Amino acid sequence: MSILDKSQLNKKIATIVLAGGLGTRLHPLTLHRCKPAVCFAGRYRLIDIPISNSLNSQIFQIFVISQHFASNLQKHLSLTYPHNALQKGHLEMLCPEETIDGPNWFLGTADAVRKNIDYISNSNIEYFLILSGDQLYNIDLIKMVEFALERKADLVVAALPVGVQDATRMGLLKISSNYEIVDFIEKPKDPSVLEKFSFCQITKEMKSCYLGSMGIYVFKKEALLSLLQENGDDFGKDLIPLQVKKGKTYAFVYDGYWEDIGTVGSYYQANLALIDQKKCLDMDDPNRPIYTKAHQLPSPKVINAKIENSIISQGCFIEAKEVIHSVIGLRTWIGKGTVIKDVIIMGNHEDAGTLEESYLTIGEDCIIEKTIIDERCRIGDRVTLTNIKSLSHYDGDGIFIREGIIIISSGTVVPDDFTL
Repeated sequence: MSILDKSQLNKKIATIVLAGGLGTRLHPLTLHRCKPAVCFAGRYRLIDIPISNSLNSQIFQIFVISQHFASNLQKHLSLTYPHNALQKGHLEMLCPEETIDGPNWFLGTADAVRKNIDYISNSNIEYFLILSGDQLYNIDLIKMVEFALERKADLVVAALPVGVQDATRMGLLKISSNYEIVDFIEKPKDPSVLEKFSFCQITKEMKSCYLGSMGIYVFKKEALLSLLQENGDDFGKDLIPLQVKKGKTYAFVYDGYWEDIGTVGSYYQANLALIDQKKCLDMDDPNRPIYTKAHQLPSPKVINAKIENSIISQGCFIEAKEVIHSVIGLRTWIGKGTVIKDVIIMGNHEDAGTLEESYLTIGEDCIIEKTIIDERCRIGDRVTLTNIKSLSHYDGDGIFIREGIIIISSGTVVPDDFTL
Protein backbone atom coordinates (compact mmCIF):
# COMPACT_ATOMS: atom_id res chain seq x y z
CA MET A 1 0.00 0.00 0.00
CA SER A 2 1.38 3.43 -0.91
CA ILE A 3 1.18 6.58 1.18
CA LEU A 4 -1.33 7.89 -1.36
CA ASP A 5 -3.83 5.29 -0.15
CA LYS A 6 -4.32 6.93 3.26
CA SER A 7 -7.99 7.69 2.62
CA GLN A 8 -8.69 3.93 2.63
CA LEU A 9 -6.09 3.07 5.26
CA ASN A 10 -8.50 2.52 8.16
CA LYS A 11 -10.20 -0.30 6.22
CA LYS A 12 -6.90 -2.18 6.11
CA ILE A 13 -6.26 -2.07 9.87
CA ALA A 14 -7.47 -4.26 12.71
CA THR A 15 -7.06 -3.48 16.39
CA ILE A 16 -6.22 -6.25 18.85
CA VAL A 17 -6.85 -5.36 22.50
CA LEU A 18 -5.05 -7.66 24.95
CA ALA A 19 -7.33 -8.05 27.98
CA GLY A 20 -6.46 -11.45 29.43
CA GLY A 21 -4.11 -10.82 32.37
CA LEU A 22 -4.86 -11.78 35.98
CA GLY A 23 -4.09 -8.29 37.28
CA THR A 24 -2.51 -9.61 40.48
CA ARG A 25 -0.85 -6.27 41.31
CA LEU A 26 -4.27 -4.62 41.29
CA HIS A 27 -5.68 -7.09 43.83
CA PRO A 28 -8.22 -6.92 45.49
CA LEU A 29 -9.90 -4.86 42.74
CA THR A 30 -9.42 -7.92 40.54
CA LEU A 31 -10.88 -10.43 43.00
CA HIS A 32 -14.06 -10.82 40.96
CA ARG A 33 -13.14 -9.36 37.55
CA CYS A 34 -10.28 -8.98 35.11
CA LYS A 35 -8.31 -5.74 35.23
CA PRO A 36 -9.76 -4.25 32.00
CA ALA A 37 -13.25 -4.56 33.56
CA VAL A 38 -12.33 -2.43 36.61
CA CYS A 39 -14.39 0.76 36.91
CA PHE A 40 -12.68 4.07 36.08
CA ALA A 41 -13.80 7.67 36.67
CA GLY A 42 -17.09 6.60 38.23
CA ARG A 43 -18.83 5.26 35.12
CA TYR A 44 -16.35 3.72 32.64
CA ARG A 45 -14.37 0.47 32.45
CA LEU A 46 -10.65 0.49 31.71
CA ILE A 47 -11.32 -1.47 28.50
CA ASP A 48 -13.33 1.52 27.20
CA ILE A 49 -10.15 3.58 26.79
CA PRO A 50 -8.32 1.52 24.11
CA ILE A 51 -11.57 0.72 22.31
CA SER A 52 -12.51 4.41 22.25
CA ASN A 53 -9.06 5.31 20.91
CA SER A 54 -9.58 2.82 18.09
CA LEU A 55 -13.09 4.08 17.26
CA ASN A 56 -12.00 7.73 17.44
CA SER A 57 -9.19 6.86 15.00
CA GLN A 58 -11.82 5.46 12.60
CA ILE A 59 -10.55 1.91 13.06
CA PHE A 60 -13.65 -0.25 13.37
CA GLN A 61 -12.32 -3.81 13.13
CA ILE A 62 -11.59 -4.65 16.76
CA PHE A 63 -10.73 -7.93 18.49
CA VAL A 64 -10.57 -8.19 22.29
CA ILE A 65 -8.57 -11.19 23.52
CA SER A 66 -9.54 -12.12 27.06
CA GLN A 67 -8.98 -15.02 29.43
CA HIS A 68 -9.64 -14.60 33.17
CA PHE A 69 -13.17 -13.54 34.32
CA ALA A 70 -14.12 -13.21 30.66
CA SER A 71 -17.89 -13.34 31.19
CA ASN A 72 -18.09 -9.98 33.01
CA LEU A 73 -16.04 -8.33 30.30
CA GLN A 74 -18.13 -9.94 27.57
CA LYS A 75 -21.32 -8.61 29.16
CA HIS A 76 -19.95 -5.07 29.26
CA LEU A 77 -18.73 -5.19 25.65
CA SER A 78 -22.02 -6.58 24.31
CA LEU A 79 -24.06 -3.90 26.09
CA THR A 80 -21.71 -1.04 25.21
CA TYR A 81 -20.71 -1.85 21.64
CA PRO A 82 -23.61 -3.75 20.04
CA HIS A 83 -23.19 -4.91 16.45
CA ASN A 84 -25.70 -2.41 15.11
CA ALA A 85 -23.56 0.45 16.49
CA LEU A 86 -20.51 -0.74 14.56
CA GLN A 87 -21.94 -0.80 11.06
CA LYS A 88 -18.54 0.09 9.58
CA GLY A 89 -16.83 -2.86 11.25
CA HIS A 90 -17.16 -5.27 14.14
CA LEU A 91 -15.98 -5.93 17.67
CA GLU A 92 -15.39 -9.53 18.70
CA MET A 93 -14.16 -11.08 21.91
CA LEU A 94 -11.87 -14.10 21.73
CA CYS A 95 -11.14 -16.48 24.62
CA PRO A 96 -9.08 -19.67 25.03
CA GLU A 97 -10.65 -22.56 23.16
CA GLU A 98 -11.91 -25.54 25.11
CA THR A 99 -10.11 -28.80 24.36
CA ILE A 100 -10.57 -32.32 25.71
CA ASP A 101 -8.05 -31.38 28.42
CA GLY A 102 -9.73 -28.08 29.27
CA PRO A 103 -9.08 -24.48 28.17
CA ASN A 104 -5.99 -23.89 26.04
CA TRP A 105 -4.71 -21.02 28.20
CA PHE A 106 -2.68 -18.19 26.71
CA LEU A 107 0.89 -18.14 28.03
CA GLY A 108 1.61 -14.47 27.37
CA THR A 109 0.75 -11.47 25.19
CA ALA A 110 2.31 -12.91 22.03
CA ASP A 111 0.91 -16.37 22.66
CA ALA A 112 -2.59 -14.89 22.95
CA VAL A 113 -2.27 -13.42 19.46
CA ARG A 114 -0.55 -16.53 18.09
CA LYS A 115 -3.39 -18.82 19.19
CA ASN A 116 -5.96 -16.57 17.49
CA ILE A 117 -4.04 -15.50 14.41
CA ASP A 118 -5.86 -17.81 11.97
CA TYR A 119 -9.14 -16.25 13.04
CA ILE A 120 -8.17 -12.56 12.99
CA SER A 121 -5.83 -12.36 9.99
CA ASN A 122 -8.39 -12.18 7.20
CA SER A 123 -7.16 -11.24 3.75
CA ASN A 124 -8.02 -7.53 3.68
CA ILE A 125 -5.98 -6.63 6.81
CA GLU A 126 -2.52 -5.16 6.13
CA TYR A 127 -1.66 -3.71 9.55
CA PHE A 128 -2.41 -4.82 13.11
CA LEU A 129 -2.57 -2.40 16.02
CA ILE A 130 -1.90 -4.21 19.30
CA LEU A 131 -3.11 -2.40 22.42
CA SER A 132 -3.27 -3.15 26.13
CA GLY A 133 -6.65 -3.33 27.84
CA ASP A 134 -5.58 -1.44 30.97
CA GLN A 135 -3.81 1.75 29.87
CA LEU A 136 -4.94 5.38 29.79
CA TYR A 137 -4.07 7.62 26.83
CA ASN A 138 -5.46 9.66 23.93
CA ILE A 139 -3.64 8.79 20.71
CA ASP A 140 -4.65 9.19 17.08
CA LEU A 141 -3.69 5.65 16.17
CA ILE A 142 -3.92 6.33 12.44
CA LYS A 143 -0.87 8.58 12.78
CA MET A 144 1.09 5.60 14.05
CA VAL A 145 0.10 3.55 11.03
CA GLU A 146 0.93 6.43 8.68
CA PHE A 147 4.32 6.64 10.37
CA ALA A 148 4.79 2.92 9.66
CA LEU A 149 3.89 3.49 6.01
CA GLU A 150 6.30 6.40 5.64
CA ARG A 151 9.16 4.41 7.15
CA LYS A 152 8.15 1.18 5.35
CA ALA A 153 8.35 -0.36 8.82
CA ASP A 154 7.55 -3.93 9.77
CA LEU A 155 7.00 -2.83 13.37
CA VAL A 156 6.41 0.50 15.08
CA VAL A 157 6.60 0.73 18.87
CA ALA A 158 4.94 3.68 20.62
CA ALA A 159 7.51 5.15 23.01
CA LEU A 160 7.39 7.71 25.78
CA PRO A 161 10.24 9.77 27.30
CA VAL A 162 10.52 8.67 30.95
CA GLY A 163 12.76 9.14 33.97
CA VAL A 164 14.83 6.49 35.73
CA GLN A 165 12.05 5.54 38.16
CA ASP A 166 9.73 4.49 35.32
CA ALA A 167 12.55 3.09 33.18
CA THR A 168 13.05 0.03 35.40
CA ARG A 169 9.42 -1.10 34.93
CA MET A 170 9.23 -0.66 31.15
CA GLY A 171 10.83 -1.96 28.01
CA LEU A 172 13.54 0.51 26.96
CA LEU A 173 14.42 1.51 23.40
CA LYS A 174 17.64 2.80 21.93
CA ILE A 175 17.06 4.59 18.63
CA SER A 176 18.99 6.18 15.80
CA SER A 177 18.56 9.74 14.54
CA ASN A 178 15.80 8.62 12.16
CA TYR A 179 13.93 6.82 14.98
CA GLU A 180 14.90 3.29 13.97
CA ILE A 181 15.18 1.05 17.03
CA VAL A 182 18.70 -0.35 17.32
CA ASP A 183 18.36 -2.02 20.73
CA PHE A 184 15.61 -3.06 23.14
CA ILE A 185 15.55 -4.50 26.67
CA GLU A 186 12.66 -5.35 28.97
CA LYS A 187 12.56 -3.85 32.51
CA PRO A 188 16.32 -3.47 33.15
CA LYS A 189 17.53 -3.15 36.74
CA ASP A 190 21.32 -3.12 36.25
CA PRO A 191 22.63 0.52 36.43
CA SER A 192 25.20 -0.19 33.70
CA VAL A 193 22.43 -1.36 31.36
CA LEU A 194 20.32 1.67 32.19
CA GLU A 195 23.24 3.93 31.35
CA LYS A 196 23.53 2.26 27.96
CA PHE A 197 19.91 3.14 27.16
CA SER A 198 19.94 6.75 28.37
CA PHE A 199 20.12 9.37 25.65
CA CYS A 200 20.66 13.09 25.18
CA GLN A 201 18.06 15.20 23.46
CA ILE A 202 16.68 14.11 20.11
CA THR A 203 14.67 17.30 19.89
CA LYS A 204 14.98 20.51 21.88
CA GLU A 205 12.06 19.44 24.07
CA MET A 206 13.61 16.10 25.09
CA LYS A 207 16.34 16.29 27.68
CA SER A 208 18.50 13.39 28.78
CA CYS A 209 16.16 10.51 29.73
CA TYR A 210 14.98 7.11 28.52
CA LEU A 211 12.51 5.97 25.89
CA GLY A 212 10.03 3.52 27.40
CA SER A 213 7.81 1.21 25.37
CA MET A 214 4.12 1.95 25.91
CA GLY A 215 3.11 -1.58 24.92
CA ILE A 216 1.36 -0.21 21.82
CA TYR A 217 2.50 -1.75 18.53
CA VAL A 218 1.79 -1.42 14.82
CA PHE A 219 2.72 -4.59 12.93
CA LYS A 220 2.76 -5.12 9.22
CA LYS A 221 0.72 -8.27 8.75
CA GLU A 222 3.47 -10.34 7.10
CA ALA A 223 5.99 -9.32 9.76
CA LEU A 224 3.64 -10.31 12.59
CA LEU A 225 2.89 -13.69 11.05
CA SER A 226 6.61 -14.34 10.62
CA LEU A 227 7.51 -13.20 14.12
CA LEU A 228 4.88 -15.43 15.73
CA GLN A 229 6.66 -18.42 14.24
CA GLU A 230 9.57 -17.70 16.59
CA ASN A 231 9.88 -19.10 20.11
CA GLY A 232 8.59 -16.86 22.89
CA ASP A 233 5.25 -16.12 24.51
CA ASP A 234 5.56 -12.41 25.33
CA PHE A 235 6.01 -9.46 22.99
CA GLY A 236 8.17 -7.27 25.21
CA LYS A 237 10.32 -9.97 26.75
CA ASP A 238 10.70 -12.34 23.79
CA LEU A 239 9.63 -11.17 20.36
CA ILE A 240 10.29 -7.42 20.14
CA PRO A 241 14.05 -7.93 20.67
CA LEU A 242 14.00 -10.50 17.86
CA GLN A 243 12.22 -8.09 15.53
CA VAL A 244 14.73 -5.34 16.36
CA LYS A 245 17.51 -7.63 15.16
CA LYS A 246 15.61 -8.25 11.92
CA GLY A 247 15.39 -4.52 11.26
CA LYS A 248 12.66 -2.22 9.90
CA THR A 249 11.60 -1.49 13.49
CA TYR A 250 10.90 2.12 14.49
CA ALA A 251 9.83 4.18 17.49
CA PHE A 252 6.82 6.48 17.35
CA VAL A 253 7.70 9.01 20.06
CA TYR A 254 4.63 10.23 21.94
CA ASP A 255 4.70 13.24 24.25
CA GLY A 256 1.19 13.20 25.73
CA TYR A 257 -0.42 11.59 28.76
CA TRP A 258 -0.05 7.85 29.22
CA GLU A 259 -0.52 5.71 32.32
CA ASP A 260 -0.27 1.98 32.81
CA ILE A 261 -2.72 0.95 35.54
CA GLY A 262 -0.41 -1.58 37.13
CA THR A 263 -0.93 -1.06 40.85
CA VAL A 264 -3.55 0.12 43.32
CA GLY A 265 -1.53 3.31 43.78
CA SER A 266 -1.44 4.15 40.07
CA TYR A 267 -5.17 3.41 39.77
CA TYR A 268 -5.99 5.64 42.75
CA GLN A 269 -3.85 8.54 41.53
CA ALA A 270 -5.14 8.32 37.93
CA ASN A 271 -8.72 8.71 39.19
CA LEU A 272 -7.97 11.66 41.46
CA ALA A 273 -5.92 13.33 38.71
CA LEU A 274 -9.17 13.74 36.76
CA ILE A 275 -10.33 16.13 39.48
CA ASP A 276 -7.12 18.15 39.57
CA GLN A 277 -6.83 18.16 35.73
CA LYS A 278 -3.06 17.75 35.96
CA LYS A 279 -1.32 14.94 34.08
CA CYS A 280 -4.56 13.10 33.49
CA LEU A 281 -6.59 11.46 30.76
CA ASP A 282 -8.47 14.01 28.64
CA MET A 283 -12.10 12.92 28.86
CA ASP A 284 -13.60 16.26 27.80
CA ASP A 285 -12.64 16.44 24.11
CA PRO A 286 -15.94 16.29 22.15
CA ASN A 287 -14.05 15.10 19.08
CA ARG A 288 -12.53 12.12 20.92
CA PRO A 289 -15.15 10.91 23.40
CA ILE A 290 -14.72 7.94 25.72
CA TYR A 291 -17.51 5.47 25.04
CA THR A 292 -19.17 3.29 27.65
CA LYS A 293 -22.48 1.65 28.46
CA ALA A 294 -25.41 4.08 28.41
CA HIS A 295 -27.18 4.34 31.77
CA GLN A 296 -30.70 5.74 31.86
CA LEU A 297 -30.27 7.40 35.26
CA PRO A 298 -31.48 10.71 36.73
CA SER A 299 -29.14 13.59 37.44
CA PRO A 300 -27.45 13.47 40.87
CA LYS A 301 -29.31 14.94 43.85
CA VAL A 302 -27.29 16.83 46.48
CA ILE A 303 -29.16 17.87 49.65
CA ASN A 304 -27.55 20.15 52.27
CA ALA A 305 -24.07 18.77 51.44
CA LYS A 306 -20.79 20.58 50.80
CA ILE A 307 -19.25 19.29 47.57
CA GLU A 308 -15.71 20.45 46.84
CA ASN A 309 -13.47 19.48 43.87
CA SER A 310 -15.25 16.20 43.15
CA ILE A 311 -16.80 14.18 40.32
CA ILE A 312 -20.41 13.13 40.94
CA SER A 313 -21.91 10.54 38.58
CA GLN A 314 -25.48 9.96 37.46
CA GLY A 315 -28.06 8.49 39.79
CA CYS A 316 -26.39 9.63 43.02
CA PHE A 317 -28.25 10.78 46.14
CA ILE A 318 -25.99 12.69 48.54
CA GLU A 319 -26.96 14.05 51.95
CA ALA A 320 -23.39 13.93 53.29
CA LYS A 321 -21.87 16.66 55.41
CA GLU A 322 -18.88 16.96 53.03
CA VAL A 323 -17.56 15.33 49.87
CA ILE A 324 -14.03 16.61 49.18
CA HIS A 325 -11.67 15.69 46.33
CA SER A 326 -13.43 12.43 45.55
CA VAL A 327 -14.90 10.47 42.64
CA ILE A 328 -18.45 9.26 43.28
CA GLY A 329 -19.65 6.52 40.93
CA LEU A 330 -23.08 5.66 39.56
CA ARG A 331 -25.98 4.97 41.94
CA THR A 332 -24.21 5.98 45.17
CA TRP A 333 -26.28 6.91 48.25
CA ILE A 334 -24.44 8.79 51.03
CA GLY A 335 -26.20 9.45 54.33
CA LYS A 336 -26.39 12.55 56.54
CA GLY A 337 -23.37 13.72 58.54
CA THR A 338 -20.86 11.64 56.56
CA VAL A 339 -17.49 13.07 55.50
CA ILE A 340 -15.85 11.73 52.34
CA LYS A 341 -12.31 12.90 51.46
CA ASP A 342 -9.86 11.62 48.81
CA VAL A 343 -12.11 8.64 48.11
CA ILE A 344 -12.87 6.64 44.95
CA ILE A 345 -16.39 5.18 45.05
CA MET A 346 -17.20 2.90 42.12
CA GLY A 347 -20.94 2.92 42.79
CA ASN A 348 -23.34 0.36 41.37
CA HIS A 349 -23.42 -0.14 37.59
CA GLU A 350 -26.26 -2.66 37.51
CA ASP A 351 -29.96 -2.24 38.25
CA ALA A 352 -30.72 -4.88 40.90
CA GLY A 353 -34.49 -4.61 40.51
CA THR A 354 -35.33 -2.82 43.77
CA LEU A 355 -34.43 0.75 44.71
CA GLU A 356 -32.55 -0.27 47.86
CA GLU A 357 -30.47 -3.01 46.22
CA SER A 358 -29.59 -0.87 43.19
CA TYR A 359 -27.49 1.58 45.21
CA LEU A 360 -24.07 1.44 46.78
CA THR A 361 -24.92 2.81 50.20
CA ILE A 362 -22.87 4.65 52.81
CA GLY A 363 -24.62 5.29 56.11
CA GLU A 364 -24.83 8.31 58.38
CA ASP A 365 -22.05 9.99 60.39
CA CYS A 366 -19.20 8.09 58.70
CA ILE A 367 -15.66 9.39 58.20
CA ILE A 368 -13.95 7.92 55.13
CA GLU A 369 -10.58 9.06 53.78
CA LYS A 370 -8.06 7.75 51.23
CA THR A 371 -10.23 4.77 50.39
CA ILE A 372 -11.40 2.88 47.30
CA ILE A 373 -14.92 1.47 47.67
CA ASP A 374 -15.65 -1.12 45.00
CA GLU A 375 -19.05 -1.79 43.43
CA ARG A 376 -22.17 -3.02 45.28
CA CYS A 377 -20.82 -2.33 48.78
CA ARG A 378 -22.84 -1.37 51.85
CA ILE A 379 -21.24 0.76 54.54
CA GLY A 380 -23.09 1.03 57.86
CA ASP A 381 -23.57 4.03 60.16
CA ARG A 382 -20.75 5.67 62.15
CA VAL A 383 -18.06 3.78 60.19
CA THR A 384 -14.53 5.22 60.30
CA LEU A 385 -12.14 4.32 57.48
CA THR A 386 -9.04 6.49 57.88
CA ASN A 387 -6.21 3.95 58.33
CA ILE A 388 -5.69 5.13 61.91
CA LYS A 389 -2.55 3.01 62.38
CA SER A 390 -1.04 4.16 59.05
CA LEU A 391 -0.73 0.58 57.79
CA SER A 392 0.76 -0.01 54.35
CA HIS A 393 -0.68 -3.54 54.03
CA TYR A 394 -3.68 -5.28 55.60
CA ASP A 395 -5.92 -8.23 54.72
CA GLY A 396 -9.34 -8.55 56.28
CA ASP A 397 -12.77 -9.94 55.45
CA GLY A 398 -13.46 -7.96 52.27
CA ILE A 399 -11.40 -5.06 53.61
CA PHE A 400 -7.78 -4.50 52.58
CA ILE A 401 -4.99 -1.94 52.65
CA ARG A 402 -2.53 -1.62 49.78
CA GLU A 403 0.11 1.12 49.57
CA GLY A 404 -1.61 2.84 52.50
CA ILE A 405 -4.95 2.96 50.63
CA ILE A 406 -7.98 1.25 52.19
CA ILE A 407 -9.92 -0.94 49.73
CA ILE A 408 -13.43 -2.27 50.31
CA SER A 409 -13.82 -5.11 47.80
CA SER A 410 -16.96 -5.52 45.71
CA GLY A 411 -20.10 -6.68 47.51
CA THR A 412 -18.65 -6.21 51.00
CA VAL A 413 -20.95 -5.20 53.87
CA VAL A 414 -19.21 -3.09 56.53
CA PRO A 415 -21.15 -3.16 59.85
CA ASP A 416 -22.14 -0.15 61.95
CA ASP A 417 -19.38 1.40 64.11
CA PHE A 418 -16.55 -0.41 62.26
CA THR A 419 -13.18 1.35 62.50
CA LEU A 420 -9.96 0.81 60.59
